[in-house]
Amino acid sequence: MADPLNPPDFNPRAPWWGGDLQTLRNSLISSKDTLPGRSERLFLKMQDGSGDRLAAMLDTPANRVAGPVVVLIHGLAGTEESPYVRASAAFHLKRGRQVLRLNLRGAGPSRQSCGGHYHAGCAGDLRDALAGLERALLEDGAVLIGYSLGGNILLNLLAAHELPIRAAATVSAPIEPAAAAQRFMEPRNALYHYWLLRQLKQQSTAPGARLGAGDREAIQRARTIYEFDDWFVAPRSGFAGADDYYARTAGARVACQIVVPTLMIMARDDPWIPIATYEDLLPHCPPNLRIVLTRGGGHVGFHDSGDQEAWHDRAIDAFMRASL
Repeated sequence: MADPLNPPDFNPRAPWWGGDLQTLRNSLISSKDTLPGRSERLFLKMQDGSGDRLAAMLDTPANRVAGPVVVLIHGLAGTEESPYVRASAAFHLKRGRQVLRLNLRGAGPSRQSCGGHYHAGCAGDLRDALAGLERALLEDGAVLIGYSLGGNILLNLLAAHELPIRAAATVSAPIEPAAAAQRFMEPRNALYHYWLLRQLKQQSTAPGARLGAGDREAIQRARTIYEFDDWFVAPRSGFAGADDYYARTAGARVACQIVVPTLMIMARDDPWIPIATYEDLLPHCPPNLRIVLTRGGGHVGFHDSGDQEAWHDRAIDAFMRASL
């Protein structure tokens, strides 16, 4: 990663050839090794009067070095324990950085302290979470990294709020949610679609969820991601329906308004997200917004032949060092 603006192209690690195997590797082979250093549970209050508090895990390495805290934001149906989040946390802890693994509203341990549920445009939740951190933790600012849906939420945050964020990155973010939903519902993604919808239904109805009878009926009745968003997520979050929800939360719509140094990583063989959404954005990028499109890597995969640490973590590390 000698040049942070032009990292070497991604080359897949055997036997994880192709976008599907790259994507699936996170679930098939994931480390449960204890993260180095010490970990502390935090609860960060939301400012919307709901009483919800986001659960986060603050990981501090024994060899901590001065610098911004790294905030990791999981994707759809993910948590602080998602394999890609743990792998990235281990990567940054190894380099002496403090890491905050944030659970979105209603995800993982946040379900116990939140009646609400996250969505693609809940940038206000990220803002409130950062505002709820102790001032000393943000003394050197923060670097935010969003994966998949968490990346789209992050773009909405960066475009709308002035915060002590020194750099940011997204990995495999669905910056046009409508296009991503349509891709997910294609026949070739039937198994992915079944798995994700099942995960979302379990996550949104887990004990502690603040749901009315109509909400529960809508969730159980949904047979596609679109129906889940149209019948449950959109009306619950103040949108007229799925189409309105997708249009108003699209990260591509606001990306060029971002002034923070930001890296966006996307694989051309991602089975879930059309690459065209990034190609359309490329000609309009301001100098601080860098989009890197790789030949391979799948969806939040990027398991390459050059190193056991994920390619996207190394690319983000190089970008951070150049931007801070």
